[in-house]
Amino acid sequence: MIVCPNCNHPNPNGAVQCEACYTPLPATSNCPNCGATVQADAAFCGQCGFNLHSAAAPAPVAATVAPEIPVQAPPLVTPDPLLDLLQPDALGINQQPVAVPPTAVSESTPPDPAPTVAPEPVAVEAAIPSSPPELEPVLEPEPEPTPVAAAPAGVSRTQLQQVTARVVHIQSDREIELPQSLSVIHIGKPNDRIPPDIDVSGFSNSEIVSRIHADIRVEADAYYVEDVGSSNGTYINNLPLLPGNRHRLRPGDRISLGKGDLVTFIFQLT
Repeated sequence: MIVCPNCNHPNPNGAVQCEACYTPLPATSNCPNCGATVQADAAFCGQCGFNLHSAAAPAPVAATVAPEIPVQAPPLVTPDPLLDLLQPDALGINQQPVAVPPTAVSESTPPDPAPTVAPEPVAVEAAIPSSPPELEPVLEPEPEPTPVAAAPAGVSRTQLQQVTARVVHIQSDREIELPQSLSVIHIGKPNDRIPPDIDVSGFSNSEIVSRIHADIRVEADAYYVEDVGSSNGTYINNLPLLPGNRHRLRPGDRISLGKGDLVTFIFQLT
């Protein structure tokens, strides 16, 4: 049976929307520990208190490796020795140098003229100074600061206001601010499994509250409350909240831990 989170109307298992108000119903699944029907996004089983987020992920499938196929190289072909005899040495690399016989010098040949000596170049000093003159740096004028307009008298700067949530214990008129750094706020009494963020052990009639009783979940700007398998149940505005379902809290909602309205809180936004 699936209870509508809007009007608390009980619907049969497998229903997609509420029969009374046509609100889409939350998806459900089975607890891997006891098999009870729980909401798909519930953290704990409402029947046995099993942590639904501790289920191990399936082992990855080993990737198949294709077998290596050997590549055969073609055999080397020995060149034909007759080709070397048929091709002449076209570039003349292997030819032997031919000795040229010295020519006879006749007596009538005039002697070689004396070699002419070129005059030494005259060094010309360049009319370039040894060191360039130092250039004075050009300083750009600094821009004048833009005057900032002062705020008119009597007008104060406004800051962004942050919305905070809190619950007020009716029996003792005590205010408890919900931690803003937590996305899941546990309500109950001290235990070895999940320490409570809101400890009710000091309140009167706390014996009807389970050690792990209810959770308040924060999603963006919305707050949801759900029962996580308490013994005496959780009631929203005097209506029972079935384990595995959750209710979106609105300012003024009445949260009762256990029967008889003995441990009751009022949800507020400031």
